Amino acid sequence: MLIMRTSLDAKSDFLSGNEALAQGAYEEGLEVAASYPGTPATEILEYLSGFAQIDSQWSVNEKIAFEVALSSAIAGKRSLYASKHVGLNVAMDPLMTSSYTGINAGFIVVTCDDPGLHSSQNEQDNRLIARMAKIPLLEPASPSEAKAFVKEAFEISECFDTPVILRLTTRISHTKENIILGRRKESGRKDFKINAAKYVMVPANAYKRHIELEKRLTRLKAYAQSCPLNRIELKNKKIGFITSGVSYLYVKEMYPDASCLKLGFTFPFPDGKARRFAKSVKELVVVEELEPFLEEQLAIAGIKCRSKHPSFRIGELKPEYIPYIVKGKKKPEEERNARRPVLCPGCPHRLVFATLKKLKVVVTGDIGCYTLGAAPPLSSLHTCLCMGSGITFFEGFRRTIKEKVVGVIGDSTFVHSGIPGLINLSYNQTKGLVIILDNATTAMTGAQPHPATGVTIKQEVTKKLILEDVCVACGADHVDVVDPYNIKGLEELIKKRLGEDALSVVIARHPCKLLKREKSAPTLYLEEKCKKCYLCMAIDCPALRKNDDGSISIDAELCAACRLCVSVCNPKALQRK
Repeated sequence: MLIMRTSLDAKSDFLSGNEALAQGAYEEGLEVAASYPGTPATEILEYLSGFAQIDSQWSVNEKIAFEVALSSAIAGKRSLYASKHVGLNVAMDPLMTSSYTGINAGFIVVTCDDPGLHSSQNEQDNRLIARMAKIPLLEPASPSEAKAFVKEAFEISECFDTPVILRLTTRISHTKENIILGRRKESGRKDFKINAAKYVMVPANAYKRHIELEKRLTRLKAYAQSCPLNRIELKNKKIGFITSGVSYLYVKEMYPDASCLKLGFTFPFPDGKARRFAKSVKELVVVEELEPFLEEQLAIAGIKCRSKHPSFRIGELKPEYIPYIVKGKKKPEEERNARRPVLCPGCPHRLVFATLKKLKVVVTGDIGCYTLGAAPPLSSLHTCLCMGSGITFFEGFRRTIKEKVVGVIGDSTFVHSGIPGLINLSYNQTKGLVIILDNATTAMTGAQPHPATGVTIKQEVTKKLILEDVCVACGADHVDVVDPYNIKGLEELIKKRLGEDALSVVIARHPCKLLKREKSAPTLYLEEKCKKCYLCMAIDCPALRKNDDGSISIDAELCAACRLCVSVCNPKALQRK
């Protein structure tokens, strides 16, 4: 349900870093926002969509979202793009040239990095992208700073004619703080003036814009020296820390009396201020997560500091690790004892993966909650790299191995980046089977709508993309739609299409169980018929449990009555109620 918001309802609210950033953008006159769902960034657009004054959209993918937001800023409206760290990879093409074109109205690029890989396929540090793209970088350390930094970001953007990257990490995105709410200030729309030399990036124009970009970086570097977001906190001068983001809070927790250079504007690097700070303390230590970004900037400036051990380039930083960095020691070993992730009870994807496992095929997978099909005991998804790779990896495997291969991709991901891959299959005459797992939502990030649902982020009914028609248009020879709850029909259809010399797409369509939380009568367990073969446990359903005495129990609260367990139970100990 869409929640319409206003800053006038309360004086303060308990907001996450994502929500606080969005609130700050609203107050600073933001008019256009675009994104594609991705944890830990999703809540930014969800929060912004509640404001009638902001034109918010879930875009088809991050590249499109970036270009919609950037072009809106060039046309004259303050705009914002948001995505998780790997989402920015999809938008790299326009990002790298946006520093050449500059903007008109303010433009903020929010990237939410994920140290520790809480919900991501890699641990990249997007501070490096800011340096490569030559775009100024701001790093708040808390939700309240995330809100306050939006104002600074818009002012820097418009003053220096540049996009500004505002980087959060998972801990800041999802930490909550009591936030003071303010009134919205209309920023005033800027007139768009035709200027081909600035906005048409043919080589001759781009060459001149690159010259302007380097001049801008010089001005930004000078501004970084006096920017209030970079502040020196002199206390005990025996040891001094240079740090940014949430790492600053960890330093203050472990060394409350130490001196700090707290960086909020981290690129271009304020080497002059860093040099003054280094001279004021006896020992200089850099504390940062992942890559040695600040450390390398100090080295370039000729400022000596204590280097962290290379082991700290992996995983999240924790307060208790700071003394190890101070002493130059290796990061302590840690155990990851997180709860084992599992597909939800009644998830339609489970039935597909159970069938693929039974048929003993190689499965190339994609990014989505269905990636859990790789986990034992299902163990029926064998590759997963990035959005869209379920189809493109399928092509590579089909051209390389003799075993039967099936490509798997979700409905939202298919729209995001799977369509070009399917066209490539058809164009290059690749045969075989691709399965689209259509659960009518972007499930993994919280059930957001996408073009094939026919609903916008503001819950407005819009044109619905028909996946069957798209697949036919892309060149598929056969397109079938099947409900995976029809387990027998699903298996027969997959067998049939695998045996044909054709490019086939099977759309396994059943709504995500979290969309409609309807209760059905749970499955019955008849202990007297149970042969203790435990085939039912191989489907990895959270509602099924093996007891100490060897019997099976069914959690009636979790059971979604998908009946997959009934279909695999040969002794008929599991039955429909």
